[in-house]
Amino acid sequence: MFNYDPYAELATLKNFAPLTVRSESVRDGEPFARAQWATGRGGSDTSPQLSWSGAPAGTLSYAVTCFDPDAPTGSGYWHWAVCNLPASVTSLPENAGAPGGALLPAGALTLPNEIRLTSFIGAGPPPSTGVHRYIFAVHALDVARLDLDPGSTPAVLGFNLHFHTLARGTITGTATAD
Repeated sequence: MFNYDPYAELATLKNFAPLTVRSESVRDGEPFARAQWATGRGGSDTSPQLSWSGAPAGTLSYAVTCFDPDAPTGSGYWHWAVCNLPASVTSLPENAGAPGGALLPAGALTLPNEIRLTSFIGAGPPPSTGVHRYIFAVHALDVARLDLDPGSTPAVLGFNLHFHTLARGTITGTATAD
C-alpha cells in the first residue's frame, strides 16, 4: 500500500464540510468481503451498500466514486463512478453498481471505469502488489446534474467535482493478493 491519499490534497484546495459515509457491506480500513472482489478473482463485482449524512444546505445532487490509489499504474485505478444522484437520495443498496444500473435512481449517470464498463468492478489486486485501498467517496454537489458526455472518464468527473463539491466523505475497503 502506498502512503498516498488522493483526497487529502484536494481538501486543501477548497474548504468544504465532511460527509459521514457508512456501509453495511464494508468496514472502514478492513478487507472486503468476497462479494466486493472481481468475478475473475472469486468475487461477484457487487458494489457495497452505502449511506451518507451531513450534507450542507445547498446540496442539489451527489456523485459516488471508487478509486484504488495503490494500483501499479502511476495513476491509480477507477472501479466505479456515478453522478447525478438526486439530493433526496442518501443511500445506495448493495449491487447498485450492477450492469444496467437498475438499482440506481432515474437520471443517474455511470461513467466507464478503467475497463470501459459502466458498472462497478470489484477488487483484483495483482500478485505481489501488497494491500490495495478501495476508496468510496461520496460528493455532495451544488448542482442538480453534471452535464458530462456518457463516455467521459472518472478523471473528467473528478475535475468537474472539484468545482461543485460542497462536502465529501469516504469509506475504504482493502484487498490483497498476497
